[in-house]
Amino acid sequence: MSRSGDRKPVGFAMHITAGGIAGACEALVCQPLDTIKVRMQLSKTGRLPGVKPRGVFATGAYIVRRETPLALYKGLGAVLSGIVPKMSIRFASFEAYKRWLSDKNTGKTSVGGIFLAGLGAGTTEAVAVVTPMEVVKIRLQAQQHSLADPLDTPRYRNAGHAVYTIVREEGITTLYRGVSLTALRQATNQGANFTAYQEIKKFAHRMQPEMAELPSYQHMVIGLISGAMGPFSNAPIDTIKTRLQKATAEPGATAFQRIMNITTDMWKHEGFRSFYKGITPRVLRVAPGQAIVFAVYERVSSVMDKLTTTREDDGYSE
Repeated sequence: MSRSGDRKPVGFAMHITAGGIAGACEALVCQPLDTIKVRMQLSKTGRLPGVKPRGVFATGAYIVRRETPLALYKGLGAVLSGIVPKMSIRFASFEAYKRWLSDKNTGKTSVGGIFLAGLGAGTTEAVAVVTPMEVVKIRLQAQQHSLADPLDTPRYRNAGHAVYTIVREEGITTLYRGVSLTALRQATNQGANFTAYQEIKKFAHRMQPEMAELPSYQHMVIGLISGAMGPFSNAPIDTIKTRLQKATAEPGATAFQRIMNITTDMWKHEGFRSFYKGITPRVLRVAPGQAIVFAVYERVSSVMDKLTTTREDDGYSE
């Protein structure tokens, strides 16, 4: 008889390990596109008559030319330091919410329940990890200095120094600037992401009943499709959030007033299209990023589950 209590700790370890590895792979591959996205969102070139905003490739080339190719990885330290808790919280909380919302008789969760579980997972990760991580990341990415010139000293030297400087000069609450917008963005992202992924995955299993597990390339394709849905649904939220987190605090202004000031200023001086600045690199980053995350997560989870089953059969059965 197998020990019934052995699986729970392994399940939690699986979320941390599989989610952390998947997130690290995503960050290493997609960070340049995220840096380009942030620079495009912070760009105010649309204010000048006759001056068109730079596109994805032009922005990337401009960064490389002025600041060296390494500049495309600015903020990577902040991302990597938060990726393990972010991904472990995302997957662990999603599974927990999905279980709570499941039918008590069948154990199955409806499409609406999966969407709500995704909303909950996105909100949880935004409050716990994503907001402070993104404030630091955006501050680092916004610095336009050459990494090849030792005399060109940036304001923030690295993620740790950025956290220290922000807290010392602006207070610890600055790390949570834009938390409401970040939570709204992450909630809609993960609501759409998990719902699409779970439903398309079920469809793929129905079409291939002979397969016990889907191959990794199918997980990547499903993740690519599901990952593309979030950015189109919440691009204005993400752009406003980026500008809010980059800016210093306005004395006497509430968070809502700052959001409204940024929104009004963008609409007045840059027009409707400014709310979708950076949408191309964001989709190019998020969609392949989710393809990588789900493919790696599913593969690592499968390997860990097989190792656990083998260990239980060999050493914990009687």
